[in-house]
Amino acid sequence: MDGVRLVDHPLVQHKLSIMRDIECSTRSFRELMNEIGMLLCYEVTRDLPLAQTSITTPLATISAPILAGKKLVFAPILRAGMGFLDGMLQLVPSARVAHVGLYRDPKTLGAVEYYFKAPADIGERLVIVMDPMLATGNSAVAAIDHLKKAGAAEIRFVCLLAAPEGIANLRARHPDVRIWTAAVDEKLDDHGYIVPGLGDAGDRMFGTK
Repeated sequence: MDGVRLVDHPLVQHKLSIMRDIECSTRSFRELMNEIGMLLCYEVTRDLPLAQTSITTPLATISAPILAGKKLVFAPILRAGMGFLDGMLQLVPSARVAHVGLYRDPKTLGAVEYYFKAPADIGERLVIVMDPMLATGNSAVAAIDHLKKAGAAEIRFVCLLAAPEGIANLRARHPDVRIWTAAVDEKLDDHGYIVPGLGDAGDRMFGTK
């Protein structure tokens, strides 16, 4: 699929399979989400630009690579996207964080905004938007719409599971935004849930269902 990177690392696939199981506890689900967030962060940042700097080791002075430019912005879509945040911040602790609060209208499946806050210099940073589920794609599209209005110029999207319908919607509305996902499932059901999926990621992570 054009613009879609499937993260098929064995550890990612193993942890995802455990999360899919209906018997996976809230604690385990939350811990696994955090762990997979770290692994997905590793993949989505694989091509970050580097610059050379001079450092002195105990034995010599050398030219060594460091990240170039300003650090990243992580933009979790509330609430489920927060499950990825701690794992990603463990890898990039200096990253800024934007919060995009959206919920899905159960009747229309459209995204309704209730909160938005982003760094003022977001246009100078790579923004990584995260949400465990790319189902209809409406929340992802709405979040990226808001981030672009705030000035974001370079955006990537990370999810745990994606449906073909969500991928098509996001790619049609924002063809410049590439997608990283651990799996592309079969379809959406009549209620807009991914099949076979893993249920509602937010409910399973926070124990609200």
